[in-house]
Amino acid sequence: MRIFRTIERVLKALLPSPFSIALLLTVIVVIFGLILPDKNNSFWDIAGYWEKGLWEPGLLAFAVQMMLMLVLGHVLALSEPIDRVIRKATGYCNSTAFSAFLVTLLTLLVALFNWGLGLIFGAIMARKVAEHAERENLILNYPLIAAAGYSGLMVWHGGISGSAPIKAAESGHIKALMNGVIDEHQLAQLPDAIPLSQTVFGEMNLFATVLLLVLLPLFMYTLGKRFPGTVVQLKKHKKQQEKSERAEGADRLDHSRIFTSVVGIAILVVLIGGVDPKSIKSLSFITPNFINLLLLGLGLLAHKTINGFTQSVDHAIGGAAGILIQFPLYFGIMGIMNHSGLISIVSDAITSISTAFSFPLYAFSSAGIVNLFVPSGGGQWGVQGPILLGSALELGVSLPKAVMALAYGDQLTNMLQPFWALPLLGITGLSARSILPYTVVLMLLGIVIFSGVLMIF
Repeated sequence: MRIFRTIERVLKALLPSPFSIALLLTVIVVIFGLILPDKNNSFWDIAGYWEKGLWEPGLLAFAVQMMLMLVLGHVLALSEPIDRVIRKATGYCNSTAFSAFLVTLLTLLVALFNWGLGLIFGAIMARKVAEHAERENLILNYPLIAAAGYSGLMVWHGGISGSAPIKAAESGHIKALMNGVIDEHQLAQLPDAIPLSQTVFGEMNLFATVLLLVLLPLFMYTLGKRFPGTVVQLKKHKKQQEKSERAEGADRLDHSRIFTSVVGIAILVVLIGGVDPKSIKSLSFITPNFINLLLLGLGLLAHKTINGFTQSVDHAIGGAAGILIQFPLYFGIMGIMNHSGLISIVSDAITSISTAFSFPLYAFSSAGIVNLFVPSGGGQWGVQGPILLGSALELGVSLPKAVMALAYGDQLTNMLQPFWALPLLGITGLSARSILPYTVVLMLLGIVIFSGVLMIF
């Protein structure tokens, strides 16, 4: 275990906060934009490119979509039906090995549906397992169970809420993303969209998903056998006192189950009724907007009242702070890279050292490294997506495979990057240092799985 502690100390020494990293990356890109040969970009040119990217309407809409996806997923995880599922499952968790297996399996399944829901679901379930162990005086490796609850961040980008696949599936997004990166002739050859049937539901990703659902829970079961833990003593959370004032006047609407149910059902009916039958086969109807409306309708039905729903929103909204403040900086970086000519130089450099066979592995490994500095699938897609797609076009590599290679690399190093673990750490009361040894081992297994899949397909 010493090697894992060493890795944690190194990362802590080298990596500042995610917001500081975004600012440092901005400075670095500005400097490179100024020194590019044969471009003659002035500082004010670069500043204009940065501002243009910063407030790009389409990208800002994307940021709001990702914020809603996290918040609404979190809200659904806080609902009574989800809590009942968790409490029922934890009744069977009487050993570290089985608890690690079950928490991992359920968290992976939920995260494949929605990453925000999976993150909070895993955190709450890990906490409930520990509370069950404390009540029953059971031996439990709580940090291992918390790592199991974080495992969903290792598969989410290959699910239906993955930023890169669902944005690529939006009509016109690929061409808008590559506009200014490639010439008009190449732009005309791009597809209008890359449907989920070729990415998330393609043969390669389905195979990878089955492997992950089988191997990761079994691996965590093995770790649980080897490191069973100790008797659990939890840090108690302070419970907030809920107001029980009787609703009067217009407030009755906020506490009406009938009104809330009608609104929730109406949203789902409109959502399903608006699906174009022609898009069902390709699954192109699954977009960020579709997922968010689905989560909104389900969230209202699950919480039963508007008041309960909005209270959960208040609780969940803090988790989206990183997206709100960091995404525009990534968009500014993207603006500089697109308009200064830097992105073309990077793309050409990648193409020169890659082949059609090695490129997916290069894209996978580079995405994993970039994720340590840009801990957001959406932000990374905005910055790195145009580079990888441009290189894939030059090398004749399948665009869906390039998208998934980026997705795999991005999600894998979440096991090393504690940014998205903050909600889990707050709920479990643990430190990043305590779960990192187990998430690092999960990452090493993931490297083998994803590299093998990219080479086979």
